[in-house]
Amino acid sequence: MTWPEVEDYLKTNTGMIIPIGSTEQHGPTGLIGTDAICAEAIAKGVGEQTQTIVGPTINVGMALHHTAFPGSMSLRPSTLIQVILDYLTYLTQAGFTHYFFINGHGGNISPLKAAFSETYTHLSSLNIPQSDRVRAKVGNWFMCRSVYQKAKELYGDQEGSHATPSEVAVTQFVYPDSIKKADLSPDVASGYPIYGAADFRAHYPDGRMGSNPALATPEHGQQLYELAVKELSESYLKFLQAD
Repeated sequence: MTWPEVEDYLKTNTGMIIPIGSTEQHGPTGLIGTDAICAEAIAKGVGEQTQTIVGPTINVGMALHHTAFPGSMSLRPSTLIQVILDYLTYLTQAGFTHYFFINGHGGNISPLKAAFSETYTHLSSLNIPQSDRVRAKVGNWFMCRSVYQKAKELYGDQEGSHATPSEVAVTQFVYPDSIKKADLSPDVASGYPIYGAADFRAHYPDGRMGSNPALATPEHGQQLYELAVKELSESYLKFLQAD
């Protein structure tokens, strides 16, 4: 879009969808960009369904515990909070008031909620017009009820909690030419608490957490994508209507 197109959009709609993910390991077969890929694809789908602007994807999130694996990147929680604060400050100056973050990474949830609190306080001190109307919300696609139920139906206990077949399936649907194969041990670690990066890799040596991504297929990914788009579109519209 061009800036005049955004200006015209703001005459009738002040909502924006922002995809946010992570750049981190997802086991031997999961793309490093999985969390951002899933969030971006689903956000675009929600944007089309609701006729809403979709902002640029925030590709690097809070993934400090994954950084012992090559290719993984992270922002510190304080940095991510500041990034969100700066994004929303200048978007609010432009006239946006409602921000719906479609999130693909569990490690972003707490920093996002903290960032929203800081943003409300910061905006109130700037006296930006309509800043008292600003609202922000997180929609975690992987926590949608319909997605969770479908994943359990497809994968049962082998869904796990990281490098899951459900998220890998969505990336296979989006990028069918980038499907990876590897020999996966049937003995996969699970249940250990998350501390630092070295400790994480020691307990989860191939990066998986109780998951079997070999079960993923592009067809499953399409089903999960469509469920997420439908449920998050409904959630976004309710978010707008709440005011």
